[in-house]
Amino acid sequence: MSTVPYVCARCLRQSINRSVRFSRRQLRLQSTSAPVHAISPTLLSRARAVADEYASISQRLASDYDAKAAKRLGELQSTSAAVKEYDKAHSALTELESLLHSPDKELRDLAEDDVQPTRDRIEQASAALRSSLIPVHPFAHLPCLLEIRPGAGGDEAALFAGDLLHMYEAYCTRHGLRTARLKFETADGMVSSTGAGGTHLQEAILSVEDAGAYGNLRCEAGVHRVQRVPATESKGRTHTSAASVLVLPSLTSENDGETGEDSFNNPKSDYYVDPKDVTTEVMRASGAGGQHVNRTESAVRLTHIPTKTVVAIQETRSQIQNREKAWQLLRSRIAQQRRNEREEEIARLRRGAGAGRVGREHKVRTYNWGQQRVSDHRSGLDLRNLDDVIAGGESLDRVMESVRAWMAEQEVIGLVAEEESKQSKV
Repeated sequence: MSTVPYVCARCLRQSINRSVRFSRRQLRLQSTSAPVHAISPTLLSRARAVADEYASISQRLASDYDAKAAKRLGELQSTSAAVKEYDKAHSALTELESLLHSPDKELRDLAEDDVQPTRDRIEQASAALRSSLIPVHPFAHLPCLLEIRPGAGGDEAALFAGDLLHMYEAYCTRHGLRTARLKFETADGMVSSTGAGGTHLQEAILSVEDAGAYGNLRCEAGVHRVQRVPATESKGRTHTSAASVLVLPSLTSENDGETGEDSFNNPKSDYYVDPKDVTTEVMRASGAGGQHVNRTESAVRLTHIPTKTVVAIQETRSQIQNREKAWQLLRSRIAQQRRNEREEEIARLRRGAGAGRVGREHKVRTYNWGQQRVSDHRSGLDLRNLDDVIAGGESLDRVMESVRAWMAEQEVIGLVAEEESKQSKV
């Protein structure tokens, strides 16, 4: 008969504790040997150049104040602070790694405890550094115009365009953003200022009048696709239709007397349009409106000759108001065109790096009614809450936030492509 040797309970607990401490130490050592997610050397080099510029301007402003230099200093501050935090975190990690080989057991234990938090700190500093380098879009602070048109798909596309208009109006209402319909035209040529759900929309322009609206909503630009069974489909087949959304920066007549970068009067401004380059036509409005539309020439059509851009507005009975709205829309379209032209070279570099500028010609999102699914093709997010998205609810917020994060990633890729291109030419 075999006997089980007696083991002291106290000795057993000590043995277990030693094993646990050894296992924890091994895990810590493994984590210190794992590579820290490093920022691109190209971006880090650019960030250090920005930090050097920040230091130089700070020194200059200490003895001679300059408003333009002070504004530039504010633009560089976040990057300079991020570089300092990144360097501090890396310095701390280097010091901790040296202490891991110390003959002093207490120092080693303290170092092991601090390694992972320091690695997390480096990760956060890297993310902040990348974010600080992303340039602020020049139109981000402005109000915007949402231009919605049906694409392929006939009546179903027109109905879907109306759904998108109501979705954005509900979203803006929920967020306290002021909106106004600059243009609302039904597919049968009827014009109304109060369209109802299910309207066959031919074209709508929604003005979002709050500052920063462009930066908030520019992620919605592109082709939106819908998959659903139309009410007129007798065999229950799913049809695919599309509508395009164009997001334009907007300036109101309040800026008309200014001469800055966001001015109508500054020839260097994106919004400057020489009146000599524009032909103006007035005509009688079409559609609903009673005898008034047949008696007065209230509709206005502007044509920008150099770009062949045409804008027609007939929303109100006042020719003066229609003319003002037409000029607002024309300036917005021209400004967007000019911005796109300046971005073409950067867009080419980004496409080579796997990132492209998304415009209205690109499919960006699919709304599948049968599966109650919304899929964004840029961020890759899938949501099974279509009704809330179409209602402009919090689910739409989630989709838009995912796209903004994706756009930020593409900006980083673009920055790397730009810097590498510059370095290759040196």
